[in-house]
Amino acid sequence: MSNVVGVLALQGAVDKHLEMLRAMDVDCRRVRFAHELDDCVALIIPGGESTTMSLLIQKFDLYGKLREFATKKPVMGVCAGAILMAEQVDDARVTPLNIMPISVMRNIYGRQVSSFSTDLHLQCDAQGLAYRAHFIRAPSIESNSEKVEVLAQYNGQAVIMRMGRHMALTFHPELTDDNRIHACWLKGFHPAFK
Repeated sequence: MSNVVGVLALQGAVDKHLEMLRAMDVDCRRVRFAHELDDCVALIIPGGESTTMSLLIQKFDLYGKLREFATKKPVMGVCAGAILMAEQVDDARVTPLNIMPISVMRNIYGRQVSSFSTDLHLQCDAQGLAYRAHFIRAPSIESNSEKVEVLAQYNGQAVIMRMGRHMALTFHPELTDDNRIHACWLKGFHPAFK
C-alpha cells in the first residue's frame, strides 16, 4: 500500500510543505491532476489565494475527485486550504469542497501588512511547548458540528480544527522548522507516526 502524501500543486506554498514532509522522511509528491490522487494516502491543500485555487480546481476538473478522495482519505487544509475544505465561505468566488462542517471568513485579520506571529498551545502536543504560528491574511473558522474538535485557539478563536483524520488550520506551519502540526495530522493514519 502506498504511503505517499500528496500536496495539491495548483497554486500556493507547495514547496514548503514538500520540504517539511521530506525532512520527516515522508514520501510525498505534487498533485496537479485527478489521476495523481490515486497513488496518495492523504492530501495537503496548501495556503495561497483561495479564489484562484477554486477556479483552478474547476478548470482542471478536480472538484469531484477531491470530494471523493476526502470521503476515504485524510486531508489537511492550510489557510486557503482550510477555506476550500469548508461547507460555507463568505465569498461567492470560492466554491468550497464541503469536506468539513465549518464556516470560514476570508482575510479576517486584514491584509498582508497585518500578518503576525504568535505562540499557540497545541492540544495534540503532549510536550506542552509553545508553538510559534505565522498568520498571513488568515481566515477565521467556526465549527458547524459537534464532531469538530478545536486543537488550538488564538484570542478565543479556533485556529486548528480536526474532524476524524481531516484538519483545517488558519496559519502556516510549513513556514517554520517545527513539524509538530504535520506530525499531529500524520499520527492519525500514517504508519511511520503511529
